[in-house]
Amino acid sequence: MRRFPRFRSFLTLSALFSAAALWQALPAATAGGDLVLRGGTVHDGSGGEPLVGDVVVRGERILTVGRHEPQPGDTVIDCSGRIVAPGFIDLHTHSDSALGDPQARRCLNYLLQGCTTMVTGNCGGGAANTGAYLEGIDRKGAGCNIIHLAPHGAVRRAAMGTARRKPTRAELAKMEALVDQAMRDGAWGMSTGLIYPPSCHAEADEITALAKVVAARGGIYATHVRGENEVLLDSIREAIQIGRHSGAPVQVSHFKVMGVSNWGLVRQAAQLIEAARSQGLKITADQYPYTASSTSLTATTLPDGKIPGGTAKLASRMAADPELAAKVRELVGARLRQSERIVIAQSKAHPEYIGKSIRQIAEEAHCDPVDTVLKLVAAGGASVVNHAMSEDDVRWVMQLPWVATGSDGSARSVKPREAPHPRNFGTFARKIGRYAIEDKVVPLALAIRSASGLPADILGLADRGYLRPGCAADIVVFDPATFRDTATFESPQQYATGVHWVFVGGNAAIEDGQPSEQLFGRALRHAEKAAEGR
Repeated sequence: MRRFPRFRSFLTLSALFSAAALWQALPAATAGGDLVLRGGTVHDGSGGEPLVGDVVVRGERILTVGRHEPQPGDTVIDCSGRIVAPGFIDLHTHSDSALGDPQARRCLNYLLQGCTTMVTGNCGGGAANTGAYLEGIDRKGAGCNIIHLAPHGAVRRAAMGTARRKPTRAELAKMEALVDQAMRDGAWGMSTGLIYPPSCHAEADEITALAKVVAARGGIYATHVRGENEVLLDSIREAIQIGRHSGAPVQVSHFKVMGVSNWGLVRQAAQLIEAARSQGLKITADQYPYTASSTSLTATTLPDGKIPGGTAKLASRMAADPELAAKVRELVGARLRQSERIVIAQSKAHPEYIGKSIRQIAEEAHCDPVDTVLKLVAAGGASVVNHAMSEDDVRWVMQLPWVATGSDGSARSVKPREAPHPRNFGTFARKIGRYAIEDKVVPLALAIRSASGLPADILGLADRGYLRPGCAADIVVFDPATFRDTATFESPQQYATGVHWVFVGGNAAIEDGQPSEQLFGRALRHAEKAAEGR
């Protein structure tokens, strides 16, 4: 058998040669033997008490969990003092386009957090053609497994362009057909981004009709609700209504409230969700463990649904229409009451602004913050980090047993002159390392469940998220003393520390802390899961 660090070697000569030949891409089992993760503290993803024992992998699947006596030909990795857990599942990423980048598709920023599966198509954005998208994943590969949601915004655009109205019967029928095709091609549900055009122009009855299509094929409805500020409660009520009328399980994306005057409102929103759950509605949520959000400057300061004609060609329209200009300035000004909290993360037109707040930029230019925003939008826009949430709210939400951990980030490589949200590099290490292990805000078992078993349950992903015989061998081994996020808002492109091994489908994507050059992730299709369950 082959033993890895801190184990005495009892290799037979034939096993030694077999292991050496396969060293470049360590598989779950060497020829004639199994992979034994020995002596670790095993958290199985259920949220229950851990056990100290062994996880045995044969091929792509978990064989046993418990006590195991290694056999000749086995590959043994000493996991004593370390935690062995299911590979983490990120319910909420925006990695869709990033997976076309040869470096980003390695998903190192996620693998080094222990993440082995990520969900794309969130917030209504992403590939409308699920079949072609997943075929591209199969063809080009990815570091993590990829699950896709049918993005409502892309579906609506395909059916009726950017029209700011209710769909006709024919347009709704086309959307229903597109969503049904996406589900048959392997989508796991549908998402909406109800602050973004064109989804922000969709009313509840349109979304309900499409969610019924999703429900009929066993999918979920994931939603960036219509507002996460003073309208949060009405937005949650709308999500609950859609779930009740459609029959689709509801997943509330990045559950939070923004704006100092709204802090604490998320607790009332949670009460609405728990009341619906007590009445039998399947409704859950996800959260990233930070007090700042990140999206486009336009979405943050220029609500498309409230601007007559939307944001297209806004500068020229404002110049020609003083009444429109006054309304836009009023809307933007209302969103800039704390402009020091909104920081530029990326701007192609003005890279010199990266890392600076809107207030700082305005003060340096001796102009109004509203003018600063309009200038940036006219120049092509920017992405921002908005420090608008309460630490107390963040800590409170993560203790809810129905809230999963999701980054709202993207697979990415390290790029100079960008200041992305640190959640791209640190979400899971921060939740588990800081909030569970260090600060003890949540029990460690619950924090691990929020990143493994719970998201698997939400998706209906039967063979991942747990360390159980027969499950896919998606596994992370980390050191609880060093598993931490190092990415900060000032220096956000820093990998997490403390992950020693990550297995994707039984293959070592991270080998003793070092990333493999190979891509072991694959597209996971809902139809495959449904077929396996029959």
